[in-house]
Amino acid sequence: MTHLDPPGGHGRPAVPSVRASAALARCVSVEPAKFAAAHWGHTPLLSRAAELPDPSGFTDLFSPADADELLSRRGLRTPFLRVASDGQLVPAARWTGGGGAGAEIADQVLDERVLEQYAAGATLVLQGLHRIWPPLIDFVRDLGLALSQPLQINAYLTPAGSQGFATHYDTHDVFVLQVDGRKHWRIHPPVLPDPLEKQPWGGRADEISATAQGPAALDVVLAPGDALYLPRGWLHSAQAQEASSLHLTVGIRALTRYALVEELLALAAEDQRLRASLPFGTDVADPDAIEPELTETVEALRDWLLGADPEAVAARLRQRAWPAARPAPIRPLAQAGALAALDADSLLTLRPGLRWQLVPHGPDTVALRLFDRTITLPAECEPAVRALLTGAVTRVGDLPGLPDDADRITLARRLLREAVLVPQ
Repeated sequence: MTHLDPPGGHGRPAVPSVRASAALARCVSVEPAKFAAAHWGHTPLLSRAAELPDPSGFTDLFSPADADELLSRRGLRTPFLRVASDGQLVPAARWTGGGGAGAEIADQVLDERVLEQYAAGATLVLQGLHRIWPPLIDFVRDLGLALSQPLQINAYLTPAGSQGFATHYDTHDVFVLQVDGRKHWRIHPPVLPDPLEKQPWGGRADEISATAQGPAALDVVLAPGDALYLPRGWLHSAQAQEASSLHLTVGIRALTRYALVEELLALAAEDQRLRASLPFGTDVADPDAIEPELTETVEALRDWLLGADPEAVAARLRQRAWPAARPAPIRPLAQAGALAALDADSLLTLRPGLRWQLVPHGPDTVALRLFDRTITLPAECEPAVRALLTGAVTRVGDLPGLPDDADRITLARRLLREAVLVPQ
């Protein structure tokens, strides 16, 4: 679960596995194999700060001072903030407004209004921090590689004694990382195991409320540095204690078997039997009229599924999964400067976190598949490209398989411009 495939292995980025393992170790107090076997997708796991590698906690990733910085000086806009009070979202119009001169927008977060809401007991939810806060950008990339899943991070700031949301469940697994203050969590078993994103908790509110009245599977107070893993579907509520609380929630957007079903059904449109119209005059409201058509359709679908192409399914899943986990940010100005100064002595490396596949593409070319596009290159470039895809720092003049430095520089320039490589 934590070691990465070798370069070229079905799109797993070539990065130091120790970095990915360290990110996971910050979240769980057991070995990765035990976490995968005993907890992943099944049962919660509480990890106390003293059991984790860095008992000092998570303030290096995000702190109350960092939250204040975002809320006051960074021009934050919706939807990067939500505000919740008494279990309900507060309309954004109550805490947003115009950006002032030179920023003719109407949805900027207003720090005065945020103070008003927070002082009255509202919970602040900073969303999408994996896109806007540098330490969390790096942490999500490493943890995502350890789990082989796309991730998101929100921060929850709750005033003393307040509870932002009523008992509910999430449709994705989460790690809860307690940063500051203490928060009381009550965890109950699912009313719907393994819910899909299309199965939110709102339609089961009565059942959830009844279950929440019973004994909790886990009743704990998280202190700074503690971590909690919750599989999707597990009911939970959380209340800040004697002081305000800040915790990070890492959402794990794992694909499910139902995603395979969706892609198989999309590909099934290729089968003519499944595209056939129902007989003329069929009363679709009559079960007896539908029964023979249903039988024939199920048989046709079964026949088609037996010959389903794993390569075609994998290609569709790649298009869903890869764009959800962005590689490391690049610095456009520095990248352009490296392009202008590129020569045989330039040192380059693979963009961290980049997912790729290098595959044959006709007799004279190879295709480099990326998360947002495919690059076609001459087949003679393959040894040099594979050397670069290992993630090692490489001198352009040392690239193998090409006849001279001019060709090596041409290839390096192409991959720099395509943001596959970055200057070292």
